[in-house]
Amino acid sequence: MSTGKKVFIVGPGFIGWEVLDLLVAEGYAVSALVRREAHAQAIEKDSGASTVIGSLEDKALITEHVIKNDIVFHTATADHLPSAEAVLDGVQARAAKGLSTIFIHTSGTSVLDDGSKSEFKTEKVYNDSDPKQIDSLPDDAPHRPIDLAIVRAQKKIGEAAKIAIMIPPEIYGFSHKHKRLTIQFPTIARFALKHGWAGHVGKGLGVESQINVMDLARAYIVLLHYMERSPPKVVLDNPYFFCENGKEFSWHEAATEIGKALFEAGKIKDPTPRKFSEADYEDLFGRITPAVIGLNSRSRAIRLRELGWQPKEKGIWESWRDDELPEILKEEHMEFKGYRENVVGR
Repeated sequence: MSTGKKVFIVGPGFIGWEVLDLLVAEGYAVSALVRREAHAQAIEKDSGASTVIGSLEDKALITEHVIKNDIVFHTATADHLPSAEAVLDGVQARAAKGLSTIFIHTSGTSVLDDGSKSEFKTEKVYNDSDPKQIDSLPDDAPHRPIDLAIVRAQKKIGEAAKIAIMIPPEIYGFSHKHKRLTIQFPTIARFALKHGWAGHVGKGLGVESQINVMDLARAYIVLLHYMERSPPKVVLDNPYFFCENGKEFSWHEAATEIGKALFEAGKIKDPTPRKFSEADYEDLFGRITPAVIGLNSRSRAIRLRELGWQPKEKGIWESWRDDELPEILKEEHMEFKGYRENVVGR
């Protein structure tokens, strides 16, 4: 049954493709911006959604399609200002025509990074019911420049649009349907397969919240329905939404679990975790490695739970052993040289 509402998704990848499937199932008319023809064909064949071939640099194209749609999700990356601006330009153009838009942007809890480089565990825990906590973060924190651009635009547009920012933590899980993996743990595992050991930044004491990708996808739908039924003023008061499953892990724990699993699989000779050197960062996430896999990032998704959302999926280490590790072991690792794309939703 059609809702009569049109949705445009920027970046239907690890997160966005799951969101797309849920939207199509609920009767939304969905279109999505994709870079590759093969990806476009897979989406169209699998779901019946339509696609637009383009990149995040195609600002005019993104704005054009935002103007045509009632609802917009940006799930491609938390760190691409031009594409976020292109969406906001479209939202403002619709507002000038008297058309309201719902826009949900994807940030990530790397914005909470305290620079610890995993040398200690922080006692600071952020919750999304208090927007002042998040607004007090440094303007140059990871993801924050884009978040600030959105917040400023939200205030400028006012009640002519409904804008929210989803801020997920460590996203884990594997999409069996779409064959998509997360980023952080697989990168540590690929490093271990190449070098023979699993590691951590600093002492590995940094702690982060976590969420399964399917629980996150359902959270986007819960948030969308909340925004659909809420007056613009209510949405304007607090744009921030965390999403976590109530559990945390340390980066030393991550290195231990990854090393143990690879050792038991006969892929490395020693499961004992070690400290990464700065030279090792080149085979991880480059200079931003400490902010990606060595941070403190503790969050509480109070608002989503108040809306009735609850996490349902398996835990992070069960998922790692059952779903993610088997896929990684199918790969060829000889040429692995770290991860160089934008890290989505972290």
